[in-house]
Amino acid sequence: MPGHVDILIVGGGAAGIAAARRLAGGRHSVLLLEAGDRLGGRAFTTSLAGMKLDLGCGWLHSADRNPWARLAEAEGWPIDRTPPAWREQWQEIGFSGTEQRDALAAFEAFDKRLREEAPPSDRAADALEPGCRWNAWLEALSGYINGAELGCLSIADYLAYEDADSDVNWRLPDGYGALVAAAGTDLPVRLAAPVTTIDRRTTPLRATGPWGSVTADRVIVAVPTNVLAEERLRFDPPLPDKVEAAADLPLGLANKAFLLLDRPEPFERDTQLLGDPHDPATGSYYLRPFGRPLIECFFGGAGARSLETEGEGAAADFAIQQLVGLLGSDTRRRLTPLAETRWGADPLLGGSYSHALPGKADARARLAASVENRIFFAGEACSASDFSTAHGAYATGVEAAEAAIASLS
Repeated sequence: MPGHVDILIVGGGAAGIAAARRLAGGRHSVLLLEAGDRLGGRAFTTSLAGMKLDLGCGWLHSADRNPWARLAEAEGWPIDRTPPAWREQWQEIGFSGTEQRDALAAFEAFDKRLREEAPPSDRAADALEPGCRWNAWLEALSGYINGAELGCLSIADYLAYEDADSDVNWRLPDGYGALVAAAGTDLPVRLAAPVTTIDRRTTPLRATGPWGSVTADRVIVAVPTNVLAEERLRFDPPLPDKVEAAADLPLGLANKAFLLLDRPEPFERDTQLLGDPHDPATGSYYLRPFGRPLIECFFGGAGARSLETEGEGAAADFAIQQLVGLLGSDTRRRLTPLAETRWGADPLLGGSYSHALPGKADARARLAASVENRIFFAGEACSASDFSTAHGAYATGVEAAEAAIASLS
């Protein structure tokens, strides 16, 4: 590893990789340090039972303008453009067509209140209609979309994402996480190299960790918000404004479980079941994604946290219980747990994607602002409107890289 580089990147997720790709082959020397033993961060594809499974992000959201979709097309990765089945309950099992229409009407009324009668608290839960029978369903949706309950969600922040989303969603059969990791091939990377301190008292800057130290004229910090909020990465002298901004953008939680499906034929491919629309902690179940013999189970917010606290296997057990309730007792013997995520328990990540607390939507700009024109910040949490996504992370990585180049010139 070099003792000095022009630009150091801390964090090998989507943002760090994007920054390194922008800088690679340019006039400045570059090094990317990643704390874990792989690239990709919250994008992670694994292979089980002969199938590629995305344990982290799995959908190319806003795919018509998503740079990862453009990269996939350029590199010849197959793309599945089948529209998602999120809005329709397969065969109306446990959630009738009338109930689905009523729930959708409740969501549209809620969305209208957020936009036209936003509570001064900026707290999304304060816009719920008291006693509405679909409030639990709205809370479940928030768990999936935001990784958090409506009570800790900024309305302004939520609407910024909603207004930017193009509602075009594609998938990668070979894995979104695999694409992100492959994008880091041939970049100057060192794995298992956590940075614990960035010393800004001197010129050049010095980054230190258990692996040693390296100096750099510029540093791009592309780590999850909780790493900064918990000061697992410290600055000397401290940057309390950055710690505060990161704390105002905590990581929500979204977890998955994958169930292998014996005799999958009765189930239509790429269809959806919601476990219980009246339970805010319910699971959401994607049947036979890509036509595979699988059920992909999704849990968000408080429900995900509760299951994670119960320990390994709890999410799969809960999913099987809900699916048996919907599909009958014969279903139990047809389902075999295959994989399960617990992102909140990951010692390097500690969660899924960021959300702004009520009244704190401005924290994204505060976190993204450079320091002394020497330290730059990137990551999904730094995106004004594409936060919580790998494409939002990508854009901020490129922006940070270009800002670093401009500062050196």
